[in-house]
Amino acid sequence: MDYPFPSPWMPVKDAVDRLTPLGVMVLALLREGDMHPYEMMRLLRQRRDDRLVPITNGTMYHTVGRLEKAGLLAEIGIDRDGNRPERTTYSLTPAGQAAVVEWVRRELPRIDRTAEFRVALAEAHNLDRDEALALLRQRRDLLAEAHAQHREGRETALADGVPEQFLLEVEREELILHADLVWTDAALARIAQPSFAWGDEHLVPTARYLENRKAARQ
Repeated sequence: MDYPFPSPWMPVKDAVDRLTPLGVMVLALLREGDMHPYEMMRLLRQRRDDRLVPITNGTMYHTVGRLEKAGLLAEIGIDRDGNRPERTTYSLTPAGQAAVVEWVRRELPRIDRTAEFRVALAEAHNLDRDEALALLRQRRDLLAEAHAQHREGRETALADGVPEQFLLEVEREELILHADLVWTDAALARIAQPSFAWGDEHLVPTARYLENRKAARQ
């Protein structure tokens, strides 16, 4: 069954609602320049982004096709090098750029979608620093509330004589929430520092980056 993306003239919100984490990563990758799907796969794997989302030839080409259908990226040319198969190069459209921002903006403050949050955090630099900080603070408040609920619920259950064997999952979740809170507080402090490079600020392509891009295109 084909993915029900809207037509390119549909509102960006409709496309955002249908974006997958891999789709977001593809669109964000195209901010670095025009690419063909094979280059996208190689770069994502080089950067170990396949730990965030499964990346196969099938899922990549299907995702690119859906994004093109939605008007979030556009074909700009087809190349053939020697005996290699034809490779179609794509460029990010303004709608695609807007979709990345909107998706990250929606997912970054949430605490109920772990897989989506990990991708949103990886792409948070697509937002302005102040907005990213504000959204992470919203998430921090939700984490604190959830942590307090788990801690109080466990303490109440123990006081009522509930055996600990029935509370192992609650205990684990409480500890995970606490660790997330500690990390979030530290991250907020770091990101708020002007010396912490953000977005395109002070970013200069390194020799290694340029080498990886060249290798991925081959």
